[in-house]
Amino acid sequence: MTFFRGINELNLDAKGRMALPSKYRESLIDDCEGSLVLTIDTEDRCLLVYPMPAWEKVEAQLAKLPSLNKQARRLQRLLLGHATEADMDKAGRILVPASLRGFAEIDRKGVLIGQGHKFELWADEVWNAEREEWLQEDLQSDDMPEAMTSLAL
Repeated sequence: MTFFRGINELNLDAKGRMALPSKYRESLIDDCEGSLVLTIDTEDRCLLVYPMPAWEKVEAQLAKLPSLNKQARRLQRLLLGHATEADMDKAGRILVPASLRGFAEIDRKGVLIGQGHKFELWADEVWNAEREEWLQEDLQSDDMPEAMTSLAL
């Protein structure tokens, strides 16, 4: 499975279709025949875009959560309930449904961010504002996970 990295600015057409960057298209065809799943992020106003095999792993984990646990049910409802399949067309485009575009506040300009085995899709203005806020935050806070304390960049 391909590892996705980098930031790509893109435009959505009047129908809500976005062309995936050409550098990812071949690997998406190889990895999943261009079959993707889009869903909402439960922490930020962005969308998560998974190649189908990566989504199936997430979906299996969600299905194993205890259905009587309130937090687990909420997570299942949000992630599974918004999950939408999207197949790349011959031009390398996928349709981003209006309901998901509305959630992420994406109008015409978006930012696709590689996050390993998935992408995040942000409205460009929302991404720029969030990025600036994160850059201003103190990364030396007390709630930093132990694994990050030894990270060398």
